[in-house]
Amino acid sequence: MEQTIYLTSAYLAPIGYYAKLLACEKAYIERYDNYVKQTYRNRCIIAASDGSLALTIPTEKSATLKCPMKDVRISDHGNWRHMHWNALVSNYRNSPFFEYYADDFRVFYEKKYPFLWDFNQEISALVCELIDMHPKMEGTTEYRTSFHDGELDLRELIHPKHDAMLEATGFVPQPYYQVFKDKLGFLPNLSIADLLFNMGPESLLVLQKCVR
Repeated sequence: MEQTIYLTSAYLAPIGYYAKLLACEKAYIERYDNYVKQTYRNRCIIAASDGSLALTIPTEKSATLKCPMKDVRISDHGNWRHMHWNALVSNYRNSPFFEYYADDFRVFYEKKYPFLWDFNQEISALVCELIDMHPKMEGTTEYRTSFHDGELDLRELIHPKHDAMLEATGFVPQPYYQVFKDKLGFLPNLSIADLLFNMGPESLLVLQKCVR
């Protein structure tokens, strides 16, 4: 077990992210990294009938070239809240636990959050509560580039293009029931929403098995 891990902020983060949260003693969620698009900071990957589907939160353009994650503002462009919620409903309405959790998630697509970091942290807190896991999490107060023994920097490892690298840190994807599994086969390391809607209270058991 890592004593302390460092993670980026993430929108309905992948299963590997929550497996790491479960296995650590404390997690720092980065607030001072430079915001980078096409990462889990504003994107989650869910299952759809024709394969994996990326849902991306649009953000406002920063006045400066580099913008700290804590200052990134959510844009209303493209009616994304409606589109994301419709995607969750259409792809998970037949999952065993979607109706059970729907009201908890719907509010995040009805309320307008100014800042992406706040939105991500609040929906992450909900996910942890529903799964019945209680990680010690707090935001960073500065950006660090060096770490001590017992600390693990996962900020760049948990990334849509680097997920395979996460397995080197002890994350082992475990198969579980998925709505489109018969058609698509098992899709590993999707958004935590996929696990929760399909497995409900057993999500915690799946996460525990994912930790080597």
